[in-house]
Order: sequence, then C-alpha cells, then structure tokens
Amino acid sequence: MTASDAPQVVEESTPPRPYWRLARSAVLLAVFVCAACGLVYELALVALGSYLVGDTVGQASIVLGVMVFAMGVGALAAKPFQNRAAAVFAAIELALALLGGLSVLGLYAAFAWLDLYGPALVATAFVLGLLIGAEIPLLMVLLQRIRQQAAGSAVADLFAADYVGALLGGLAFPFLLLPLFGQLKGALVVGAVNAVAGVALIFTVFRRELSRRALVGLSAGTVVVFLCLGYAWFTAKDFEVTARQQLYRDPVVHAERSRYQEIVLTRSVAEPGRNVTDLRMFLNGDLQFSSIDEYRYHESLVHPALNGSRGEVLVLGAGDGLAVREALRYPDVRRVTVVDLDPAVVELARSKPQLRELNGDAFTDPRVRVVHADAFTWLRDAPYRFDAVVVDLPDPNETATAKLYTVEFYTLVGAVLADGGRVVVQSGSPYFAPRSYWSIEASLKEAGFDSVPFHVDVPSFGNWGFHLATAGAEPPRLGLPDDAPGLRFLDEATLRAAQTFPADRGRVDVPPNTLLNPRLLEYARTEWRGY
Repeated sequence: MTASDAPQVVEESTPPRPYWRLARSAVLLAVFVCAACGLVYELALVALGSYLVGDTVGQASIVLGVMVFAMGVGALAAKPFQNRAAAVFAAIELALALLGGLSVLGLYAAFAWLDLYGPALVATAFVLGLLIGAEIPLLMVLLQRIRQQAAGSAVADLFAADYVGALLGGLAFPFLLLPLFGQLKGALVVGAVNAVAGVALIFTVFRRELSRRALVGLSAGTVVVFLCLGYAWFTAKDFEVTARQQLYRDPVVHAERSRYQEIVLTRSVAEPGRNVTDLRMFLNGDLQFSSIDEYRYHESLVHPALNGSRGEVLVLGAGDGLAVREALRYPDVRRVTVVDLDPAVVELARSKPQLRELNGDAFTDPRVRVVHADAFTWLRDAPYRFDAVVVDLPDPNETATAKLYTVEFYTLVGAVLADGGRVVVQSGSPYFAPRSYWSIEASLKEAGFDSVPFHVDVPSFGNWGFHLATAGAEPPRLGLPDDAPGLRFLDEATLRAAQTFPADRGRVDVPPNTLLNPRLLEYARTEWRGY
C-alpha cells in the first residue's frame, strides 16, 4: 500500500458547528432513503410471489423471515469493517442497488425459464437482508465520526430516520411505484435511488476518508451499476413480453397489470382446415376460461340457480361477462348486479372485440349494473335482496380470495338472499382438490345452507364442481328451468348424472373454512401440487 492509498486519518477535533449539523443531516437523510429502498425491495418480492405463485401469506412469511434473519447476520458481519466504514458502506449500497433493482427481473426469469423460483427467492431475500443489515452499524460509525454523542441518542436518531423511511417506502410501493412504473421498472427506479443516496453521501461528506484506490473502485462500480440498471430499463418491456410468453402455450394478445392482478389474454392460431381459435383469459397465471368450452362451465353455473324466481340476480365476480350473458337469456330477469373488484377486467370485457363477441355484449344491456368493490365488504351493506346469487370467484389459493369461501362470507350471502332464493358456488375440482371442494360444502352448511353438490367435465379445466344451495327453504332441487333457452351442453339427464360421484372421489369429511382458520389455503398448496 502506498501513502496515497492509505485511508486519511480522521482528526479528533470537533468540526465547526454548521458543518457537523449539515453532515449529520446528510447521514440521517441517507438512512431515511436507504430504509425506504430496503422496504420496497421486500414488498416487491412479496408482491411478485403473490402474482406468480399465489399464497400471499406464505410468500410474505418466506421473504420477511429470511430477510430479518439475514439482517441480523449482516449486522454482525459488518463489525470487522468499521475502520473502513465509508468505503464499505458505499460498496454495500451499490451492491444493494444492483441486486435490489434487478431482483424482480431475475426472479421472473427464474420462474419463466428455469423453474427455480423458490430457491432463487430465498437466495435473493437472504443476500438483500444481509446487505440491509450491514447498513445501520456502518452508518452509526459514520455518524459518530462527525460528532461524538451518547450512544442512546445516536441510536434514537438513526432508528427514527430508519422507521420513518420504511413508512415512506411502504406507502410509495403500492400508491406510486406500481401505478407509475410497474413492478419491474419500479424496482429499477428504487435501485437507482438507492445507489445515488449511498454514493452521494460518501463522495461528499466522507470523501476524505477514501483512499485513491477506493475512490477509483467506487467510481467504476457506480458507472457499472447505472449502466446495468439503465440497460435493464430500456430492455424491460421486451424482456417482460418474452418471459410472459414463455409461461403460456398460445400467443399473448393482451397483457396488463392492474392494481389487483396480472390480466393476460392468449389466442391460439387456427389449425389448417379448421376455423377455430381458442381465446383464453388468465388472472395471475390462473386460467379463467377457454372460449372453446367455457359454455359448459357457465351453463352449469348459472342455469340451475335460475330455476325459480329470478327477477333480481346477483353475480359475484365474473367480470368477463360470461356468467352475465347466461343470466340475460331470461326475459324475466329484471336486473343483474355484478360485483367485481377489478375495473380493468370489466373494461376489457366491454372493449375487447373478441371478448365482446364471446359475452354477447353483456355489459351494454340496460339490465346490468356493475359495482367495483370487494364482494365481502359490499355484501355487508347490500341495498336489496336477490332471488339468485351466482358466486363465480377466483379459486381460493391466496388470502384475498380464501376469505370469499368462508362461513362468514356465506352467512353474508344468506342475509341478502330473498325467501326461496338460491345460491350457486363454483367450488373447484372434486377430482384434483377434493378436500377444498368438500370444505366449501361444509362451510355452506355451517352458514345455514342446504346444498346439492354436482360436477361436470370442462376439458380445459378437467372435472369441475359446483354447489347449489338454499337457506331457510326447501332443500334445493338440481334441475333446469322449464323455460330454459336452448343450451349447448346442459340438460336434465346431464344434471342427474352430475350428482353422482365415483367411489374414488366420494365425499370427504373435512371442517369448514373460516376467516380465522383459512383451511382452504393449506388445501390449495398441497392438492394442486404437480398439476
């Protein structure tokens, strides 16, 4: 080491008052920004996992547990570097900026091409936590070098800035970064901010503590980090399109990420000699329908529930308009109220020509009223009662949807049901997910319903099941209305057969699903594995 490479000796004399106040403010500002960036990295990993895998609680537990553990390891690992705190802190922030900024891109690639999402998530969370954990000890050293103060006061200042910064990051992620940039570019923006905050602090306030070698190395590292983040920014759209297409069999014709979910439409190329294409909708990667056989599903879902009075019909979910289309085939249906959380799905069903053709322009019918709200919350203050309720909600494979299959939810449904009214619930596959299917029946019974289970074959889904239920009236009779319109799939003979379950898929004795004990989440994690 030459004399020019040696770290500069920090003088023990107290710097002038205006200088140290400004320098301390700069350190606390860096703490604030770095804390905000660190929390955004955590939230980005959780959100990506919930989009790709579902199971928000499980993803949050993995990410937060691994990162908090790694932060403890990082804090201990920082102890030997206190004598080179300035250079090491800058290097850590550059590494954080690069890894955190590219984390969403890298994990998406691991999911789409490598089938290594789980191990990649744990490794990414651990390294990010390790780097974040090393920040505070080094910043404490830097703060004390500016002006010595009592340890308790220094800790209070640092952690106050850290916690307030975390609040900023927690609010910025869902309300600013996601709407403006999306997940991939949002992470890149935060990575750039992280790099600027860390490097600017060291290159200004603590520049004299850097050796020439450290200064050159950090400058080169800064250039490399911004080149990588910049390249990722300009290629992000092409990367996302290519990676997304890797996940789907057919060409993607529409993709968007709404506030609530990723919405994808695919359309197959017509085979030679056949003028048949297959339009499919996916929400967060889960198939919602195939245009080739969706009529089987929607005829089975809707028409048995309309076998009786049906002036007022409530449809929960079904923003694609396909269940609404079936309800509107009855002239005596006066109103169909659709409660769907995501306006983007309904807008797509209203505007996309292929979807409008498939749903028969259902949302242009004057009898249809659309409400964008959480079904659970909306039911608590529903303005009137309904003769028939069609529950066509996404499968309960994450916390947000599992609550819509609980005893409490079905109790709310029962409260808005008119005397003699009927409820039908899409209940998943009794073949692939028998415990989930029969737990839904147990939940309906716990909420005071009598129910009839039935199942049909929908080629794109496989064997799929439903429950027709009534409350406080005669037990439901599974049948078609006398004035049912011409149907392509469903008839009385099919419905009679639909009530028979083979010996290897008979009734399973399982407890009901409740808000405080969401058993369906566990069933969803285990039953669909391998399919």
